[in-house]
Amino acid sequence: MTGASHLVEISGARLLLDCDLFQGGKERHERNREPLPFDAKSLTKVILSHAHIDHSGRLALLLKAGYEGSIPTMEPTDRLLTILLPDSGRIQEEDAKWKTRRLEK
Repeated sequence: MTGASHLVEISGARLLLDCDLFQGGKERHERNREPLPFDAKSLTKVILSHAHIDHSGRLALLLKAGYEGSIPTMEPTDRLLTILLPDSGRIQEEDAKWKTRRLEK
């Protein structure tokens, strides 16, 4: 499974369960650059089910889009995110550089 993200609205609260990153396939670059399909500022809370990148990989985009609330996680998930998110960012930067060089040729 990849690209896991679910917006749930309950009694006026807007909860986002996970913040997906698409992996694999040629279209993943475009899909991961798409704007979020909701207003990040309108979210009440973001909850991560676990640290896998396909569930947490677009947290930086969420924050850039204006989400300022908390993101509660279990302690082991939090520890893994400190490793996985920077590594994912590095990989995405390398992919972008490779694609830019390829397009320039």
